[in-house]
Amino acid sequence: MAQTYSLHPMNPQQRTIDQIRDALRGGAVMLYPTDTVYAIGCDLNSKSAVERVRKIKQMSNDKPLTFMCPSLSDIAQYAKVSDSAYRLMRKLIPGTYTFVLPTTKLVPKLVMHPQRKTTGIRVPDHRISIALMEALGNPIISTSAYALALEEEFESPHVAESRFELFDCYENLVDVMIDSDLEPSGQMSTIVDLTADSPEVIRRGLGWAEAEALC
Repeated sequence: MAQTYSLHPMNPQQRTIDQIRDALRGGAVMLYPTDTVYAIGCDLNSKSAVERVRKIKQMSNDKPLTFMCPSLSDIAQYAKVSDSAYRLMRKLIPGTYTFVLPTTKLVPKLVMHPQRKTTGIRVPDHRISIALMEALGNPIISTSAYALALEEEFESPHVAESRFELFDCYENLVDVMIDSDLEPSGQMSTIVDLTADSPEVIRRGLGWAEAEALC
């Protein structure tokens, strides 16, 4: 059964952040809040944990995993960013946007798209997520957590109506669950493809109008 940690959404306690960091360094998988929905995540560089995330989400290895970085400068370590892409991202970061970008060698193969060599990267506007990455020193995987028990009923991934619904679904699947005392937004991030000459919004989520105005 997962260990549940309570964190203040705006001023997360450093001692608790450090405990979660140590678990992540040990290969833990977590359920945690973001500025969009609750996500399943782990240390980007923990192969065993990434494999568990894929198993939980029933994702094949040909589907890339999104991960979070704490800042735009960190993205440049993990992705090849053109001048035009940088200018666009600078206007949208931090925020509810996932950018599809060509990877650098720092991105594990298990995370990227195997043929296109691309991945999705976010810089969230979320204090807990940022604090975790700063303490860990690595990006963290971020894949949306759905209410697993209801997927068959809805015939598609179902966003939970409350965090407690998610806690019930994942308590035996993950090692760590983080409760920020706030409910998830219920809306996904907007995905912007920056791999071609012209940027393109390929999924409308939170903030999509702002992104499309810049593309």
